[in-house]
Parts: sequence; structure tokens; C-alpha cells
Amino acid sequence: MKKIKILTIRFDNELYPYEIPKFRGAVVNKLSEANVLFHNHTGDTTYRYAYPLIQYKQIGGKAAIICINEGTESVHELFRMENRWVQLGEREMELNMLNLNANQFVIQVWEKSFRYTLSKWFPLNQDNYRIYARLTEESEKKEFLQRMLVGNILSFAKGIGLQLEKEVVVQIDSLSEPKMLRYKDARLQSFDISFSCNVFLPNYIGLGKGASHGFGTVKSNKSEN
Repeated sequence: MKKIKILTIRFDNELYPYEIPKFRGAVVNKLSEANVLFHNHTGDTTYRYAYPLIQYKQIGGKAAIICINEGTESVHELFRMENRWVQLGEREMELNMLNLNANQFVIQVWEKSFRYTLSKWFPLNQDNYRIYARLTEESEKKEFLQRMLVGNILSFAKGIGLQLEKEVVVQIDSLSEPKMLRYKDARLQSFDISFSCNVFLPNYIGLGKGASHGFGTVKSNKSEN
């Protein structure tokens, strides 16, 4: 069991989903000496290979940033900026905060399950895509993706300093047809799914590849929890 802090910042700035990487880049460029948590680079060619504690999102059509644990402290660098004009590709905008929500959540394995949706999820890397592509039965594909999702949840837990000692159980309830989406310089297979899990997951955190760029975003199905 671990209690974590999450700060959700929404700006009064319209943002399209395809602009999320540009939004991330604009914030990082504005903070020329930004804390590594803003960009996960530890050098020109090296990376912080850990769960991202600052994630860039589009929530309700607006630009947003999710900060987790240490990320809630690092984000003060953004608030200290006097000039909040940033460049998103060809358009410039001033970041005006719409609302800010600070919460604490207990993360643990429960005896009950919670229901979620997961959008634009990248479960497959180059190696496991080859394995997935050889599967012929839908039940096998579903079971394989469930194992990938358990791994993503364990990575999230590890990223917040939590070792889950009980079994994480995931059940995918619905699965979209895969879509090819661009992530950095590659096109990857993405899925939209609904699933149940015995681990509580906070709203809007990311799971899987591209979590800091707005991919693999979790949303709780509150009506069923």
C-alpha cells in the first residue's frame, strides 16, 4: 500500500490530441534548464527509463499536465515563469490556468475490482508485436494483451515506489480494432479498451509507451465503481 500525490493542472487553452507532443515540447523549451522530470532526458542521447511523473494531456479539449509525487514539486518551475507564452508549432499561446486539483490516493491491490477505460494504448513493442501477430485465436490475443496491461500496471507501481506483493488481476471487457498512430518517428498499433482491475488507478494517469505524451490514458468508469 502506498499513498501518492497527484496534481492535475488544466489550462484555459484549446488543444487537439495531435498537438500534445508539441505542447510537451513547448513547455520543455520554455524551461531551458527544466528538471529532468519534465522531459525524461538525462543527457543529449540518454533517457530516464522510468515511469514518467510529469505527463502532458488533453482533458476536455484543454491542455493539461498530470504531476505525480516528485512531479508535484518540480512543476513549481512552471508557475514561477513570468512570461507564459509558448510556441506550439506555428501557433503561439499564453498558458492560462483554468483549474488545479490536488489529491492523494492509496494505491494497493484490493479484494474488489475497479472498472476503467484506456485510450490510445500502445501495448506492443517490436518484440512482442511479432508474438502477438502469430496468435490466431481472439482469446489468445486478449490474454496476451491482459499480460501486457498487468506489466504496465506493475511499471506504474514501481515508478511510484510500490512493490505489489499480491497478484494483479486484469480482465479486458472490450477491445477496439487496432489503429496505427504516430509516436515520435514510428507508427504503432494502438487500442482503446475497457477493463477491470483489482488495483485502484487514478484518473488520467498514463500506462504503456508514450504515457508522458498523452497515450494510454486511464479513466475511471465511476458509474460502475
